[in-house]
Amino acid sequence: MPSLLVLQAATDLLADSTGVVDTITRAFDLSSGVLLGLTIRFVFIWVVVWIANRIVRLVARRIVKSVDDGNEDRLTSAEKRGQTAAQLIQSVGQVATFTFGVLATLNLMIDIGPILAGAGILGLAISFGAQSLVKDIISGFFILLEDQFVVGDVIEAAGRTGTVERMTLRMVTLRDLRGIVHMIPNGQLDTVSNLTRSWSRAVVDIGVSYGVDLDATLAIFKDEAKQFGEEKSWQDRLMGPPEVVGVDELADSAVVIRTMVRTEPGRQWECAREYRRRIKNRLDLEGIEIPFPQRTVHIRQVAGAEVPE
Repeated sequence: MPSLLVLQAATDLLADSTGVVDTITRAFDLSSGVLLGLTIRFVFIWVVVWIANRIVRLVARRIVKSVDDGNEDRLTSAEKRGQTAAQLIQSVGQVATFTFGVLATLNLMIDIGPILAGAGILGLAISFGAQSLVKDIISGFFILLEDQFVVGDVIEAAGRTGTVERMTLRMVTLRDLRGIVHMIPNGQLDTVSNLTRSWSRAVVDIGVSYGVDLDATLAIFKDEAKQFGEEKSWQDRLMGPPEVVGVDELADSAVVIRTMVRTEPGRQWECAREYRRRIKNRLDLEGIEIPFPQRTVHIRQVAGAEVPE
């Protein structure tokens, strides 16, 4: 009994589809053979589009895999460039294949030559009204051509600071320390500061009291910097020992001593935090005060004036 119901449903579906085909052939004055040929070509076009998209994604994954060194804790320059190239290939490839599919489908029914010629004139007219979009694309092209920054770099641009998560010819996506995602059109990137290109540097300013022996304090800073530079667990993040450059400022309530730490790209913040922790513990051990802002108020009493109770 169930098999009979299934057979009846299949028969009804076939009859309905046959009716639809007949309706289409009458509406467009087509024979069944011509309609079948158009259907086969339509399916073939979109199968080609699907295969092309798969190839684009495969190429993008292969690029990322070819530069992957297996260390998930750190992105090398090659990995950053590979991810950037993969994202660009995937975004451009998807647009190109989809555009091809749409144009090829239209060409099955009408001659798209005049349409393309008209689209060129229309595109020229639109370009005058979409100057910002054209500017974004041209700027994005030169950013990629000149290798100004890549995915994984930390940059300052358009008043925002964050890690580059995604790049296209039109826009850059940044994620800041609070996890907020900023999407900035390339045309607005007038000045870009790359904080993680080739190497980085942490500048650590620490104030000590005016009453300390300054030369002895500098010797303590240099000794602690040397120990930090020789620490094996940190040597892969440092590019040489930290350098105590000396007294940088005579501030209102402290003598500021500056230390510069040269690090691997993007490691400056964690190295600076570790150095501050170490120097704070060392200064506490040596009994050297890190002062806080203070203000001395002098009260002058005029002779004969009444002192308020």
